[in-house]
Amino acid sequence: MSSSRRCFDVCEDKNRDRVVRGDGMDSLDHEIVQLTRVCSSPHPGLCAARPGKVTLPVSPVKMLGGREVNYNGRGRFTSAECCHVLSRYLPVYGPSVVDKMRSCAYVSQFSADGSLFVAGFQDSDIRIYNVNRGWKVQKVIRAKSLRWTVTDTSLSPDQRFLVYSSISPIVHIVDVGSGTKESVANVMEIHEGLEFSSNVDDYDDYSFGIFSVKFSTDGRELVAGSSDDSIYVYDLETKKLSLRIDAHKSDVNAVCFADETGHLIYSGSDDNLCKVWDRRCFASEQKAAGVLIGHLEGVTFIDTRGDGRYLISNGKDQALKLWDIRKMSSNVNYIPRPRKYDWDYRWMDYPEHARNKRHPHDLSLTTYKGHSVLRTLIRCYFSPAYSTGQKYVYTGSTDSSVYIYDLVSGARVARLDFHEAPVRDCNWHPFLPMLISSSWDGVIANWEFPGNGDSPVPVMRPRRYRQPQMIW
Repeated sequence: MSSSRRCFDVCEDKNRDRVVRGDGMDSLDHEIVQLTRVCSSPHPGLCAARPGKVTLPVSPVKMLGGREVNYNGRGRFTSAECCHVLSRYLPVYGPSVVDKMRSCAYVSQFSADGSLFVAGFQDSDIRIYNVNRGWKVQKVIRAKSLRWTVTDTSLSPDQRFLVYSSISPIVHIVDVGSGTKESVANVMEIHEGLEFSSNVDDYDDYSFGIFSVKFSTDGRELVAGSSDDSIYVYDLETKKLSLRIDAHKSDVNAVCFADETGHLIYSGSDDNLCKVWDRRCFASEQKAAGVLIGHLEGVTFIDTRGDGRYLISNGKDQALKLWDIRKMSSNVNYIPRPRKYDWDYRWMDYPEHARNKRHPHDLSLTTYKGHSVLRTLIRCYFSPAYSTGQKYVYTGSTDSSVYIYDLVSGARVARLDFHEAPVRDCNWHPFLPMLISSSWDGVIANWEFPGNGDSPVPVMRPRRYRQPQMIW
């Protein structure tokens, strides 16, 4: 059996989770289907088994043969054809253990070029690994003013600086490029504090914390979401807050810039809503451009496709949703109805009677179900554009696994099961078939597609980690 065929068989799951349209239909019929096909499909002639019949995926052997006879007229693979080949070699083998800590892993992130990997732990450690040098630890940062855990980290686009946040109104910035391997705040290096509040009393108030922080594409600004229901934009050149938005009716768990222009900001909150903010329209009043209605519980994370149109969100209603902001509601003052039962995702299972409920005004394009979003703010992402054409979405899960879904069909392509505690974060390498999962069991695990298609020697499973009592 060829390695490509073996990969396809491993990723197929007969017990696939269904994808549900926001309007109740079971198939996705939208512009994003065509966009995904354009970004990840081969030349039409290679797909035609017979006239009028299209067969996908096309085998790598047939793709190589088509390239040799110059089927597309370019003498080489197009970027879409590269994605079509690479997207079949999913990182589902292994895993190997990159690192094992005595503390819960909360956040993880590859750099834009994939050469560095950042992992943040509850005990104040932030470790930066050099991927190209065998995952050697390049820098260990001891977080300053830590309250409960490191809630988020973000690398600057030029990979010179890293910012980290905690349950505190101060975000700290560290020079990643310095020669110091161990960075202890204000002992070995200065961890400059960026103040996100003008009220001095806030610094002694644990209720004001930063849950999400992201660099802009040009590296000049930071956007942050906080527990005071607000969005903040910080100008790194002037070292001042440039914008504060009273954005939601509850904690803002996730924020990001929509695209490289920096004009649009997406936010997700415990008020069950995702909102779109256009800074070009803030001259008169700070009003959302629109609201995305569909989640029945709070939003834990959002990720942008990078085109200023599409985003995905994870929700405590155990659903991952795909959105098109052109379908957003203009009713920016919409307030979700409160639920009629008591439930707290931090220590209770999701009620069975609520699992099949659907929002009567759901504006999402698609809903993916099968994973679990409990205990902590589970994160989700689009797969890389370079190697997959963003044809998958993937997420961590409370059941200690990573789930990969097909964006268009909604089929569960793979479930990566190894950890012994919730997988809060996971990150796919921007270019290679490699995915890193970080879990509350303290393990950073590396999933790959080996060149020969053989599974590596199984790794000893870690002992189950005792669940923390306070959870974000």
